[in-house]
Amino acid sequence: MMRYLISVLAVICMASVAVPNAKQEKVSPAQQRLPTQSGLKPPSGRGLAPDFNLKDASDKDVKLADLKGKVVLVNFWATWCEGCQVEIPWFIEFQTEYAKQGLVVVGISLDDDGWKSVKPWIQEKKVNYPIVIGNEALGKRYGLGDGMPLTALVDREGRIADLHTGVVEKTATQQKIRDLLKESFRNPTI
Repeated sequence: MMRYLISVLAVICMASVAVPNAKQEKVSPAQQRLPTQSGLKPPSGRGLAPDFNLKDASDKDVKLADLKGKVVLVNFWATWCEGCQVEIPWFIEFQTEYAKQGLVVVGISLDDDGWKSVKPWIQEKKVNYPIVIGNEALGKRYGLGDGMPLTALVDREGRIADLHTGVVEKTATQQKIRDLLKESFRNPTI
Protein backbone atom coordinates (compact mmCIF):
# COMPACT_ATOMS: atom_id res chain seq x y z
CA MET A 1 0.00 0.00 0.00
CA MET A 2 2.84 2.38 0.90
CA ARG A 3 4.56 1.73 -2.45
CA TYR A 4 1.30 2.47 -4.23
CA LEU A 5 0.90 5.80 -2.39
CA ILE A 6 4.50 6.77 -3.12
CA SER A 7 3.99 5.91 -6.81
CA VAL A 8 0.81 8.00 -6.95
CA LEU A 9 2.52 10.95 -5.27
CA ALA A 10 5.46 10.69 -7.69
CA VAL A 11 3.10 10.76 -10.70
CA ILE A 12 1.27 13.79 -9.28
CA CYS A 13 4.55 15.62 -8.68
CA MET A 14 5.76 14.85 -12.23
CA ALA A 15 2.44 16.00 -13.69
CA SER A 16 2.57 19.30 -11.82
CA VAL A 17 6.13 19.94 -13.09
CA ALA A 18 5.26 18.91 -16.65
CA VAL A 19 2.17 21.14 -16.77
CA PRO A 20 2.95 24.15 -14.59
CA ASN A 21 0.06 26.32 -15.81
CA ALA A 22 -2.61 23.62 -15.62
CA LYS A 23 -5.68 24.55 -13.60
CA GLN A 24 -6.25 22.41 -10.54
CA GLU A 25 -9.67 20.79 -10.34
CA LYS A 26 -11.67 21.28 -7.19
CA VAL A 27 -12.63 18.10 -5.37
CA SER A 28 -16.26 17.98 -4.32
CA PRO A 29 -17.20 17.14 -0.72
CA ALA A 30 -18.82 13.92 -1.99
CA GLN A 31 -15.53 12.87 -3.59
CA GLN A 32 -13.70 13.65 -0.35
CA ARG A 33 -15.80 11.08 1.53
CA LEU A 34 -15.07 8.07 -0.67
CA PRO A 35 -14.62 4.86 1.35
CA THR A 36 -10.96 4.56 0.38
CA GLN A 37 -10.30 7.94 1.98
CA SER A 38 -11.92 6.98 5.28
CA GLY A 39 -9.27 4.35 5.88
CA LEU A 40 -11.39 1.24 5.26
CA LYS A 41 -9.82 -1.71 3.50
CA PRO A 42 -11.10 -1.93 -0.08
CA PRO A 43 -13.75 -4.69 -0.43
CA SER A 44 -11.40 -6.88 -2.45
CA GLY A 45 -8.83 -6.79 0.37
CA ARG A 46 -11.17 -7.78 3.20
CA GLY A 47 -11.03 -11.18 4.85
CA LEU A 48 -13.91 -12.95 6.59
CA ALA A 49 -14.40 -12.05 10.23
CA PRO A 50 -14.00 -14.99 12.62
CA ASP A 51 -17.47 -16.28 13.48
CA PHE A 52 -18.65 -16.65 17.04
CA ASN A 53 -21.70 -17.94 18.90
CA LEU A 54 -21.81 -16.54 22.43
CA LYS A 55 -24.53 -15.93 25.03
CA ASP A 56 -25.70 -12.46 26.01
CA ALA A 57 -26.80 -11.37 29.49
CA SER A 58 -30.27 -12.86 28.85
CA ASP A 59 -28.73 -16.20 27.80
CA LYS A 60 -29.67 -15.61 24.14
CA ASP A 61 -27.31 -16.66 21.35
CA VAL A 62 -25.41 -13.90 19.57
CA LYS A 63 -23.96 -15.28 16.34
CA LEU A 64 -21.95 -13.16 13.96
CA ALA A 65 -23.23 -15.27 11.04
CA ASP A 66 -26.80 -14.25 11.92
CA LEU A 67 -25.84 -10.60 11.45
CA LYS A 68 -24.88 -10.94 7.78
CA GLY A 69 -26.46 -8.05 5.89
CA LYS A 70 -25.72 -5.70 8.81
CA VAL A 71 -22.66 -3.59 9.53
CA VAL A 72 -21.24 -4.91 12.80
CA LEU A 73 -18.92 -3.11 15.19
CA VAL A 74 -17.25 -5.85 17.27
CA ASN A 75 -15.53 -4.47 20.37
CA PHE A 76 -13.31 -6.50 22.69
CA TRP A 77 -13.33 -4.80 26.09
CA ALA A 78 -13.32 -5.30 29.88
CA THR A 79 -14.81 -3.42 32.83
CA TRP A 80 -11.31 -2.65 34.16
CA CYS A 81 -10.03 -1.27 30.81
CA GLU A 82 -9.72 2.54 31.01
CA GLY A 83 -9.68 3.05 27.23
CA CYS A 84 -12.83 0.95 26.96
CA GLN A 85 -14.59 3.31 29.37
CA VAL A 86 -13.80 6.18 27.00
CA GLU A 87 -15.18 4.65 23.81
CA ILE A 88 -18.17 2.60 25.00
CA PRO A 89 -20.37 5.71 25.39
CA TRP A 90 -19.58 6.48 21.73
CA PHE A 91 -20.65 2.97 20.74
CA ILE A 92 -23.91 3.49 22.63
CA GLU A 93 -24.43 6.67 20.56
CA PHE A 94 -23.57 4.86 17.31
CA GLN A 95 -26.06 2.08 18.11
CA THR A 96 -28.78 4.64 18.77
CA GLU A 97 -28.02 6.73 15.69
CA TYR A 98 -27.38 4.01 13.09
CA ALA A 99 -29.38 0.92 14.16
CA LYS A 100 -32.22 1.68 11.74
CA GLN A 101 -29.70 1.91 8.90
CA GLY A 102 -28.27 -1.51 9.71
CA LEU A 103 -25.57 -1.10 12.38
CA VAL A 104 -25.23 -3.61 15.20
CA VAL A 105 -22.66 -3.10 17.94
CA VAL A 106 -21.55 -6.25 19.79
CA GLY A 107 -19.38 -5.93 22.87
CA ILE A 108 -17.25 -8.96 23.74
CA SER A 109 -16.14 -8.75 27.35
CA LEU A 110 -12.92 -10.44 28.37
CA ASP A 111 -13.45 -9.99 32.11
CA ASP A 112 -12.02 -12.98 34.00
CA ASP A 113 -15.02 -13.24 36.32
CA GLY A 114 -17.53 -13.01 33.46
CA TRP A 115 -21.06 -11.92 34.22
CA LYS A 116 -20.27 -11.22 37.88
CA SER A 117 -18.60 -7.93 36.88
CA VAL A 118 -20.23 -7.39 33.52
CA LYS A 119 -23.98 -7.54 34.33
CA PRO A 120 -23.93 -4.77 36.95
CA TRP A 121 -21.63 -2.68 34.77
CA ILE A 122 -23.83 -2.83 31.64
CA GLN A 123 -26.92 -2.00 33.73
CA GLU A 124 -25.19 0.98 35.33
CA LYS A 125 -23.91 2.29 31.98
CA LYS A 126 -27.24 1.57 30.22
CA VAL A 127 -25.56 -0.25 27.34
CA ASN A 128 -28.05 -0.55 24.47
CA TYR A 129 -26.35 -3.25 22.43
CA PRO A 130 -25.59 -6.95 22.94
CA ILE A 131 -22.78 -7.79 25.32
CA VAL A 132 -21.36 -11.31 25.40
CA ILE A 133 -18.55 -12.98 27.33
CA GLY A 134 -15.67 -14.00 25.10
CA ASN A 135 -12.30 -15.60 25.65
CA GLU A 136 -8.67 -15.05 24.79
CA ALA A 137 -8.77 -17.53 21.89
CA LEU A 138 -11.51 -15.58 20.11
CA GLY A 139 -9.69 -12.32 20.77
CA LYS A 140 -6.54 -13.73 19.20
CA ARG A 141 -8.50 -14.82 16.11
CA TYR A 142 -9.36 -11.13 15.68
CA GLY A 143 -5.75 -10.07 16.27
CA LEU A 144 -5.95 -9.09 19.93
CA GLY A 145 -2.50 -8.86 21.46
CA ASP A 146 -1.58 -7.63 24.91
CA GLY A 147 -3.74 -4.51 24.99
CA MET A 148 -7.38 -3.57 24.81
CA PRO A 149 -9.67 -2.36 23.50
CA LEU A 150 -9.78 -3.92 20.03
CA THR A 151 -12.47 -2.84 17.59
CA ALA A 152 -13.34 -4.50 14.28
CA LEU A 153 -15.75 -3.07 11.73
CA VAL A 154 -17.39 -5.90 9.80
CA ASP A 155 -19.12 -5.13 6.50
CA ARG A 156 -22.51 -6.46 5.38
CA GLU A 157 -20.78 -9.44 3.74
CA GLY A 158 -19.16 -10.49 7.04
CA ARG A 159 -15.66 -9.26 6.14
CA ILE A 160 -13.36 -7.15 8.31
CA ALA A 161 -13.20 -3.68 6.79
CA ASP A 162 -11.25 -2.08 9.64
CA LEU A 163 -9.38 -3.26 12.72
CA HIS A 164 -8.17 -0.91 15.44
CA THR A 165 -6.22 -1.65 18.61
CA GLY A 166 -6.56 0.95 21.35
CA VAL A 167 -9.16 3.67 21.74
CA VAL A 168 -10.76 4.50 18.40
CA GLU A 169 -10.99 8.06 17.14
CA LYS A 170 -14.70 8.83 17.42
CA THR A 171 -15.17 10.98 14.32
CA ALA A 172 -13.09 8.73 12.06
CA THR A 173 -14.93 5.62 13.28
CA GLN A 174 -18.28 7.31 12.76
CA GLN A 175 -17.29 8.15 9.17
CA LYS A 176 -16.19 4.56 8.56
CA ILE A 177 -19.55 3.32 9.84
CA ARG A 178 -21.38 5.72 7.52
CA ASP A 179 -19.31 4.56 4.57
CA LEU A 180 -19.95 0.88 5.36
CA LEU A 181 -23.69 1.53 5.72
CA LYS A 182 -23.67 2.96 2.16
CA GLU A 183 -22.20 -0.26 0.75
CA SER A 184 -24.63 -2.69 -0.81
CA PHE A 185 -25.19 -6.26 0.34
CA ARG A 186 -24.92 -9.02 -2.25
CA ASN A 187 -26.55 -12.04 -0.63
CA PRO A 188 -25.41 -15.12 -2.59
CA THR A 189 -28.37 -17.19 -1.34
CA ILE A 190 -30.94 -15.05 -3.17
